[in-house]
Amino acid sequence: MLFLIAVIANLLILTAGYHNTHFVDNRTAIVHLFEWKWEDIAKECENYLGPNGFGGVQLSPVNENAVMNNRPWYERYQPISYKLITRSGNREELQDMIRRCNAVGVRIYVDAVINHMAAYDPTKIKVFGTANSESNPGDRYFPAVPYTPDDFHPICSIQNYQDPVQVRNCELAGLRDLNHTKENVRNKIVEFFNELIDLGVAGFRIDAAKHMWPEDLEVIYKRVKNLNTNFGFPQNARPLIYQEVIDLGGENIKKYDYKHMGRVTEFKFSAEIGNLFRGNNKLKWTKNWGPEWDFLQTDDSIVFVDNHDNQRGHGAGGSSILTYKNDQLYKLASAFMLAHPYGWTRVMSSFHFSDPSQGPPQDKQGNIISPSFDSNGLCTIESGWVCEHRWKEIQQLVKFRNLVGNAPLTNWWDNGNNAIAFSREGKGFIVINNESNQISANLQTSLPAGKYCNLYEGGLVQNKCAGRVIEVDGSGKANIVLDSKKAIVLLYTDKI
Repeated sequence: MLFLIAVIANLLILTAGYHNTHFVDNRTAIVHLFEWKWEDIAKECENYLGPNGFGGVQLSPVNENAVMNNRPWYERYQPISYKLITRSGNREELQDMIRRCNAVGVRIYVDAVINHMAAYDPTKIKVFGTANSESNPGDRYFPAVPYTPDDFHPICSIQNYQDPVQVRNCELAGLRDLNHTKENVRNKIVEFFNELIDLGVAGFRIDAAKHMWPEDLEVIYKRVKNLNTNFGFPQNARPLIYQEVIDLGGENIKKYDYKHMGRVTEFKFSAEIGNLFRGNNKLKWTKNWGPEWDFLQTDDSIVFVDNHDNQRGHGAGGSSILTYKNDQLYKLASAFMLAHPYGWTRVMSSFHFSDPSQGPPQDKQGNIISPSFDSNGLCTIESGWVCEHRWKEIQQLVKFRNLVGNAPLTNWWDNGNNAIAFSREGKGFIVINNESNQISANLQTSLPAGKYCNLYEGGLVQNKCAGRVIEVDGSGKANIVLDSKKAIVLLYTDKI
């Protein structure tokens, strides 16, 4: 009996471990540095992310991918092998980046493409990868792994997304679908994960998890080794797992099928927050924002305004999704996400694109161009990078989220329409005006009396307020006058 209890306890610890972000210093948010080079990420960890309290970075896929005509972004999601060489850099550069980011308290999470290998291209018999490995996707030969036809499901295409067998056993957009019941497939994926854990990563985003059977993924996760204690992880720490499951409620495969094994991407959050700030729904209804909106429980979720897929019209959410191209609304939505206690938050950091297939900024040889920065620390338009994570509004809200910690949401206020306010009790306060007109109200902030600097306008810079000063009276109230599509964010540490 005692043995059985011990086994069950160990299984519970293992399962809970896959939800742990492994943040340091009470950090709370990650950023997806989409298609950045490893050397540039190392510098960004040291120069910006670490000093500004970001908890981690999601990388683009790290393993060898097919070299495609015109070098679109999605070639990174067409694996040729598990060799650690891409346009972002080689194994040594990846290792150096992971070490340097961990040294400044920024954890690294790898986007792992394990559902499939590269798609069949009828114009090419041989497809070469970023490490110059040769493959034959048409015949399902990937000798650099190696995978042979026996490692794949029989060729079929997904015709009906209501059929879980088709979704999980057939090919997504022609990508050769791996059979995860095969021991060779399981072993190769575990070896790949273990190599990255040795290098110091904290966890994995599982691409296309919806297209794999949960029971197969569970076997793979349990075989992966514990995190490397040389990078400050505790003994027996399990890697964070967060799984891409697109579920807006209309299909038979549910996000709830995967939550016991790790966190799950909450695409419904992305769609709903877009609808709210586009004016398709009213902000007043967010009083019960969270699981009552048919979201996952907060500790099971990863939330985001947009991601690399749905900002291009793929994935889920369609025209409701906000992106950097709607910068004013995007900043308000991001402020709400980061100020609200629900979910584990991920900030998107993009490059400019006009064509949804367009790859990252690159030279004539297809080499990725590094971002450059202006005198305000923002990425220059000329470099081709957007860098939303460097926008002052998002930078300051990451600081806000870190410092309010677990303070409860209190003092909810709304105007019955599209202006809201709430406190993070005794620590912070936010007002958002998504109306078309100015609002005015006397609101309870829960903050001690004094003058505070508005973080949304830049906060304190060298002990001077970059924006408006808001005065809180002895009862904790403040007279708020706020223009359309603006926010006021106050933090107990930014008292003047």
